[in-house]
This record gives sequence, structure tokens and C-alpha cells, in this order.
Amino acid sequence: MHAAVRGRVAYLPTYEAMQAFTAARDATTPDEIWLCEHPPVFTQGLAGRPDHVLEPGDIPVIATNRGGQVTYHGPGQVVAYPLVDLRRAGYFIKEYVYRIEEAVIRTLAHFGVTGHRVAGAPGIYVRLDDPFSHDRLPPPPHSPEGEGSEAFTGLGKIAALGIKVSRHCTYHGVALNVDMDLEPFLRINPCGYAGLKTVDLSTIGVSVTWNEAAEVLGQKLSAHLSP
Repeated sequence: MHAAVRGRVAYLPTYEAMQAFTAARDATTPDEIWLCEHPPVFTQGLAGRPDHVLEPGDIPVIATNRGGQVTYHGPGQVVAYPLVDLRRAGYFIKEYVYRIEEAVIRTLAHFGVTGHRVAGAPGIYVRLDDPFSHDRLPPPPHSPEGEGSEAFTGLGKIAALGIKVSRHCTYHGVALNVDMDLEPFLRINPCGYAGLKTVDLSTIGVSVTWNEAAEVLGQKLSAHLSP
């Protein structure tokens, strides 16, 4: 599976190109991974609630057909768009999401950071008190499973995931925060969770360039999404 670095590209033409690629592909079309960086933009998922967009200010809000709620894309973030034929790959959507998350976890591990999953909340999180710790934080004492924002106590979100499947083929993807201005995340309820803290590699003490992070993420996604 080829990972192509597209670099800084506008969001809307990239979204339209993913749709066109998916509509035109057939059973023989090779899978691809597009690695991008976008100018500042908020993107809203199909079921996205307008009230989760608090104060967008001068940043545009674009409605999309992916799953999930509102998120932010901007400079210093690696956005990976895997374009995968799931029927040919031989696995279903739940495993596809797991494989993407695993690729992000392995990417973080490459840089010495431990990524964590949160049940029912796609994406990858890190411990705010110790991003290099393998130990999971205990759930809130009054909520053994963790509910709503309580499930994220002590965690910061470092990678967001939102996908679309059309005719068994995927587009949209995952965004890994590398070295960003994180302020725009305060203008929304990230992924629909009020107060969810967002972090990047830079704020937890890892210095890495966009190109380095994109290369590693591309390699890990290629390996983990292969049949």
C-alpha cells in the first residue's frame, strides 16, 4: 500500500478528491494513503451537532459525510487518509478502526509516547501527568465504565479518527497532532466532548518535525492496513 506525502493542501479540494477517487475506483485499483497538512479548518461529521461548535471565529466550518462530531485541522498536524478496499483487504469496519488506532499507537511508541484507547471513543489518548507511562488511569470511582467526559479524566487526545465507507471502500481518516497551535480546539467541543483536552507531541515534550511524523505514520498505516 503506497503512502503519498501531499503536504500542505486545502481541505475542501482534498475531500472532493477522496470522493472522486472512491467513486472511480474498481476492484483492481491499488489502495493508497494520502498524508496531508491543512490550513486551519473545522470539519463537522454527519451527525455533528451545531452546538459543539462554540466560537469558530475566522476559521471556516465545513460539513462532511464522515462519522463523528466536529474536529479541527491545522498546520503542524499530520492528517492521513487511507483509501482502502475493505472487501479486498478481508476485514470489516470495526477491525479497520482498530488497525488505524494501532498504527497511531505504534507511531507514538516510535517517539517514546504511550497511546491509550478509550472504550466507545475512537481516537488515541495520552496520560497528561505522564505521557510516557504504560499504566492506564483508573476510571472515575463513581462510574466504573466511565461516562461522557468523565471517561477522559487525566487524558488528552492526541489523534482523532473519522471515516466514511462507500461501496466497501474507505476515505477520510485520522489526524495526529504533532506541533500545533492548539487554541482552536478551545473553540469547539472536540469530537463532541465538552472540556476534552487536546494535546500534541510538542506540548508533551517530544520534538519531531511534520515530515518525520508523517513518514512514520505512513509506514505504520501501510503495515497495519495491509491484508
